Amino acid sequence: MLTVGDRFPRFQLQAVTSLEPGKEFETLTEQSYPDRWLVLFLWPMDFTFVCPTEIAEFGRQHQDFRQRGAEVLGASTDTQFVHLALRTHHPALKALPFPMLADTRRELSVALGVLHKTEGVPLRATFVVDPTGVIRHVSVNDLSVGRNVDEVLRILDALQTDELCPCNWKAGEPTLVV
Repeated sequence: MLTVGDRFPRFQLQAVTSLEPGKEFETLTEQSYPDRWLVLFLWPMDFTFVCPTEIAEFGRQHQDFRQRGAEVLGASTDTQFVHLALRTHHPALKALPFPMLADTRRELSVALGVLHKTEGVPLRATFVVDPTGVIRHVSVNDLSVGRNVDEVLRILDALQTDELCPCNWKAGEPTLVV
């Protein structure tokens, strides 16, 4: 698995970026958002129980990430057509403000090292990548446990201070002075 300090891998994937007819799909790469932080989160499969809760929560907090100069990207190994169907049929995802990447050939999941060994789907992995393309945070959950989006925001805030942040630190609190 790639970890903190590694370069984020190259990718070129189809993504669902809209529900507007004729504008649903777009090809995105690791360079689609230059000079921005990236928060990539992967989930096992669309149309399951835990996954839509995470996708919806990242959508609800999307503006908080944008205010911090970060772009959110979501990905699974479902096709872009399955992603589109999920967005079309799930009420909490109709206005989803970030792209859903279709890692259908599992290239990104394999490059990141987060493909479940027996199930063949991505683990619930989250990568925070700085504007230079270096991974600054990684977390991985078991298939059955959803992640905490507030914690991803807290970690992004801490990384962006470029200072020492104590346990349970939150934005606006003092950092450590050495």
